[in-house]
Amino acid sequence: MKDEKLSFKLQSSEYANLWTLDPEITFLNHGSFGACPKAVLEVQQKLRSQLEQEPINFFGRAWEPLIDNARSKLADFVGADSEDVVFVNNATTGVNAVLRSLTFTAEDEILTTNHEYNACRNALDFIASRTGVRIVIAKIPFPIESPQQVIAAVMERVSPKTKLALIDHVTSQTGLIFPIQQLIKELQQQGVDTLIDGAHAPGMIALNLREIGAAYYTGNCHKWLCAPKGAAFLYVQPDKQSEIRPLTISHGANSPRTDKSRFQLEFDWTGTDDPTAYMCVPEAIAFMGSLLPGGWDELRQQNHQLVLEARQLLCQSLGVLPPCPESMIGSMAVIPMPNALENRHFMSVHDDLFDKFGIQVQVVPWQESPRLLLRISAQIYNKLEQYAYLAKALSQLAGG
Repeated sequence: MKDEKLSFKLQSSEYANLWTLDPEITFLNHGSFGACPKAVLEVQQKLRSQLEQEPINFFGRAWEPLIDNARSKLADFVGADSEDVVFVNNATTGVNAVLRSLTFTAEDEILTTNHEYNACRNALDFIASRTGVRIVIAKIPFPIESPQQVIAAVMERVSPKTKLALIDHVTSQTGLIFPIQQLIKELQQQGVDTLIDGAHAPGMIALNLREIGAAYYTGNCHKWLCAPKGAAFLYVQPDKQSEIRPLTISHGANSPRTDKSRFQLEFDWTGTDDPTAYMCVPEAIAFMGSLLPGGWDELRQQNHQLVLEARQLLCQSLGVLPPCPESMIGSMAVIPMPNALENRHFMSVHDDLFDKFGIQVQVVPWQESPRLLLRISAQIYNKLEQYAYLAKALSQLAGG
């Protein structure tokens, strides 16, 4: 495999040199933490230099216009009014801010699914331990045949006690795009507000938060939007904003200003930190949108097509069936591991792929058969040959 790996590296994507990714690694896991292009990192470094050269002037004068500009560009990108958007460090922080701001009792229920991200499920359990609220799990099958199965599974668990539904837009473990807009509409008809964990959605899916209609929506900018780490947003409908407070209460709580909402005044300043990741979001949007003639639409479509071709290649090579329809896939796809690997610990398989073959890819434990899943990501710096190399490495690990 060593000789094959060396010859393979000559086929790297023409876009790979726009990132600082290690050329020795076959990087097929953009979905976990993203990867920030060199051009965006350079802008961040300039902002950091500006901050350190004159910290008082930066935070006293430059900071707010830069944050407001970044918020405006991001709001346009996700189809929201800038007044309804605040920055947070990551989507998990956004979920926690909403959950810990709302009031629940032992008579209430929060509805979620068995595909919910572990960190956010832990947040639900924390709220339940404090308030007595009951966490209700809608069991969505995987493999899955249709988005309608998601809607049926969720709506079946709604009751008169359901106060909130926490639903992924794109699931982390299984890489599924849930039919969020239809789900939100049906839940609203039952009087249930929705908190959408859109960690993977910005940059993978074209968003229009006004049309989606969620009461609360949080998403990461460091994943498929390719901003620096530490940039995410929380969207809250105007009539809900007075209830939602940041996890850290700071100066905005008693600010005398009336030119901005309390919602933005509190979230915008939670204490001294490095705000440059937020400020680089416009550069990330512009840079990624400039890579192909068709802009973001073409980039999303190219990544989608590549991951579908990669999924087909891997399924054929490993002798497994695709576990979901193409319509439920964005820029990530999940396939079952071959039977020979299914009973191994997920980190053992991950580490073998990385240590023996130089492949970075997500290996996911699942609750029932198939108990071991492979999640691949497709970004513009990837090529189909990389997934063929992954297929050969997995075949060797499986003893083929």
